[in-house]
Amino acid sequence: MNTTKPIRVCRVAAVEYAFQFLLFNQLKDMKRRGYDVSVVCSPGKWIHEVEQYDISYHPVPMTRRITPFQDIIAIIRLAAYFKKQKFDIVHTHTPKAGFVGTIAARIARVPIIVHTNHGFYFHEHSPFFKKQLFTWVERVVANNADVVLSLDREDMDTAKKLGIADTKKMKYLGGGVNLERFNPKRFSKQNIKTKRRELGIPKGAVVIGIVARLVREKGYFELFKAMKKVLERFPNVVLLSVGFAEPEKSDGFIPAIAKKYGIAKHAIFLGQRSDVDEIYPVMDVFTLPSWREGIGTSLLEAQAMLLPVVATDVRGCREAVADGKTGILVPHRNSQKLAEALLWMLEHPTEAKNMGKAGRKRIEKEFDQELVFERLNKEYERLIKEKLKK
Repeated sequence: MNTTKPIRVCRVAAVEYAFQFLLFNQLKDMKRRGYDVSVVCSPGKWIHEVEQYDISYHPVPMTRRITPFQDIIAIIRLAAYFKKQKFDIVHTHTPKAGFVGTIAARIARVPIIVHTNHGFYFHEHSPFFKKQLFTWVERVVANNADVVLSLDREDMDTAKKLGIADTKKMKYLGGGVNLERFNPKRFSKQNIKTKRRELGIPKGAVVIGIVARLVREKGYFELFKAMKKVLERFPNVVLLSVGFAEPEKSDGFIPAIAKKYGIAKHAIFLGQRSDVDEIYPVMDVFTLPSWREGIGTSLLEAQAMLLPVVATDVRGCREAVADGKTGILVPHRNSQKLAEALLWMLEHPTEAKNMGKAGRKRIEKEFDQELVFERLNKEYERLIKEKLKK
């Protein structure tokens, strides 16, 4: 940046773990490039590491549901904070933070407003009312923003078809992986053996892994049903889950529900972990049978770690997985097809291993986080030139 005074950027998300697990590397890259970076989100334990990196944090409670009164309060608080701090750029993430954040930024007359679309809250099979509601929300966000950055190209096509945003307003950002951190060469056989023992994985067990929040829309219930079928053929299989519970959400659940599906003795729930890069290597197959995704970050990370993957044939997952080459895509909410794909992976270890290798090569070529950093910085510099240097 050719400026004498640092450009002040505020990134806004509804929940704090978005900064720790999805955006932390972007924040660090922005700091490295000379931006003055602040973040706003609801209070939570995962914001601590972000603060340690000398990034200012301001708490503003935001719900992830439609809560009109609380949303109005959030807009008022955000607008007051934006106006007081005189940010040059406000950059929002996810629909709720995008909705209240872009409105507040307009009220505060922030010069540049950017929104990242991490995936629409509706999908091909969503109820009509839900789809119409969130389409309207996305239109409001896009109308307020100077640019909307999309993690996958199919969402851009969907946005154009539904009148959310055209190709001039919506730009491709893509998903990115830290290829140094998620590098299988970092871990020796002894490292993996020690980690398996630490996690309580039985000796000789085959591990099917998933990294996702404990909510129904991530496909857990279909996975539990599929696991029961897999165990009939492979009784030494263990399901390893990484992801925190959200019992307050309408589709949230607690790990004890695994008993209902008869797989409790073959399931390990680790909760949220910061050492996920050390956990991928203990897995043999990775799956994400989600109902909707922006890009499926865990799918990208798993492939970077040489894992063959099984995912659903939905937006986001379709871009993350090369069907038949780096993994297998199965129909949405179909436990039978999910079981068949997982069984195929276990019955064809050589072919599955080759898929893992192909996945790593594809991630290196198309999903290196450095590509994301460059695209993001390019958009910032374009907007700074157009909006701040007139």
